[in-house]
Amino acid sequence: MAASIKDVAKEAGVSIATVSRVLNDVDVVNEETKKKVQEAIKKLGYRPNIVARSLKTQKSRTIGIIIPDISNQFYPEIVRGAEDVANIYNYNIMLCNTDLDPDKEMEYLRVLKEKMVDGVIYMSNSLEPEIIELIKSLELPVVLVETTDKANTFPSITIDNDKAAFEATNYLINKGNKKIAYIGTHEDAVHAASYRFSGYKSALESNGIEFNEKLCFFGGLKAQDGYDGINAIFANKDVEVDAVFCASDELAMGAINALRDIGKRVPEDIDVMGFNDIYSASIFYPKLTTVVQPMYDMGSVGMRMLIKVINKTELAEHHFVLPHQIAERNSCKK
Repeated sequence: MAASIKDVAKEAGVSIATVSRVLNDVDVVNEETKKKVQEAIKKLGYRPNIVARSLKTQKSRTIGIIIPDISNQFYPEIVRGAEDVANIYNYNIMLCNTDLDPDKEMEYLRVLKEKMVDGVIYMSNSLEPEIIELIKSLELPVVLVETTDKANTFPSITIDNDKAAFEATNYLINKGNKKIAYIGTHEDAVHAASYRFSGYKSALESNGIEFNEKLCFFGGLKAQDGYDGINAIFANKDVEVDAVFCASDELAMGAINALRDIGKRVPEDIDVMGFNDIYSASIFYPKLTTVVQPMYDMGSVGMRMLIKVINKTELAEHHFVLPHQIAERNSCKK
């Protein structure tokens, strides 16, 4: 039979109330007594009833993490950073994969509220108005990671996607490229990747290069979208391309495979730039030149922000922007 809080109190020679104070980290218990209780807990293998404790304290020591696509290498590294910090502060995590489905996102938010999570780390490819309204109505402490809402309602942690895309496109221009294609999401989409199209256009404009919509393909962020994007762009026989800026590394990999299939060499004929620096970027052939997002740091900083929000501690910054850089590898000419 599992040990009870009464058994722990008896073993430690203290009251049930004292054991409860130790479990809830109440400061009034002196260190010697706290040590006796902790030793009794360890000896008996006692595990507190989380449900009962949550009902009493209104805290579950659990944090929900919502990600849009668990198969995308970008998100697990963020989750790892968030989980490592959660463990430091004795929080458990509950991971929810939404498969890029806004309805599933909304359902998970309701489920997490029912499970009495203390807060939510939220990563999304949508952030539609109805989702923002649902978060508000559920009164869930939320920190957005990798994206922001347009009204800056919620605390967030990102890089400057617009600036990063500008620098990536400028990098391609400085290599002598003038006919630069774009594969990614449109600027009207409500998530971080949409800012990358804006940065791409700004870089062209600042260098006196005319924007050509025939060089753009709008879709998702998967490798297949990159492959389809190249085929769609090159289907226009009157266009020329000397470089491709892709809004994700997966897109870049798909684009490179498509370029190979139509007889184009990377980087000898066409430079290709990715975005994110997922693990595969450094082992793909050719190794991807790409924008580096500090994925682990995004998760760890986001979790620290959320714990402050949960504990009603003032944030140093409401919208935290982490630095990015460009990793120079082999998919662009030296």
